[in-house]
Amino acid sequence: MYTDILYEVDDPVATITLNRPDSLNAWTEAMDGQIRDAVSRANADRSVVGIIITGAGRAFCAGADMKMLDQLSSGDQDAAAETPAKERSEERSEERFPWANPQGEFGGRFPYLMDTDKPIIAAINGPVAGMAYPFSLCCDIRVASPDALFVVAFPERGLIAEWGLSWMLPRLVGPAVALDLLFSSRRVKGEEAHALGLVNHLVDSDDLMAYCRRYIERLAESCSPSSLAIMKRQVYQQLHVGLGQAEAESQRLMVESFDRPDFAEGVRSFVEKRAPQFPRLPIELPIES
Repeated sequence: MYTDILYEVDDPVATITLNRPDSLNAWTEAMDGQIRDAVSRANADRSVVGIIITGAGRAFCAGADMKMLDQLSSGDQDAAAETPAKERSEERSEERFPWANPQGEFGGRFPYLMDTDKPIIAAINGPVAGMAYPFSLCCDIRVASPDALFVVAFPERGLIAEWGLSWMLPRLVGPAVALDLLFSSRRVKGEEAHALGLVNHLVDSDDLMAYCRRYIERLAESCSPSSLAIMKRQVYQQLHVGLGQAEAESQRLMVESFDRPDFAEGVRSFVEKRAPQFPRLPIELPIES
């Protein structure tokens, strides 16, 4: 049972909704764990081709719950979680907090989204603040309405660019724009976010979820899920290597793809002028995450 999120699967889409609308979906430790669990469930579900993450009500996520921040600032870290203190002290471990001791490039608090085989779309329906900022950037694609609002706010709280934001943000918007956004903490609305490259698509509020669903439906109708997963891994893993290594790896993967049934089906469906019938994930993929 989830307390802070909603989870729904409607082939080919899994929808995860941050569900604390009275607090603008402020982030809690319970929400953190529940999102991880839901993403893992969706990744293992063959009926799911893509995942949509959004917020209930008028916000995507307002960042960390202020009660949690207040307790952290006073040094009461155990009380900061939404679970009872006894339960928290008993369960505090690497399993409960897998981001506490990250393993590899994608073992941190939010980059596990980048290591998930299936495409993840953040449907930005309203404010994105604080720690929700890097969370949204770890999603593969961001679709926003004009009501979207990106706010960093870290320097105004005496904090820094948390959870890998200093790595991700410059790669989307460039170092100068990234520093401007981080320094100023200025409010960036949907249209400017689209112009800067923070979001991929800007759509009307009423069409936001339908647009995201249609996007995934198009993938399900025409694309090999295995190809999508491998390309996702290529893009994120090869951000950490040089061009020569990336190109050599791509050659190896291309040769391997020639022997996969998806290649034969893709060519055959094109020749026969019909929609391809590709197997859904999870299946064994040829490269390690």
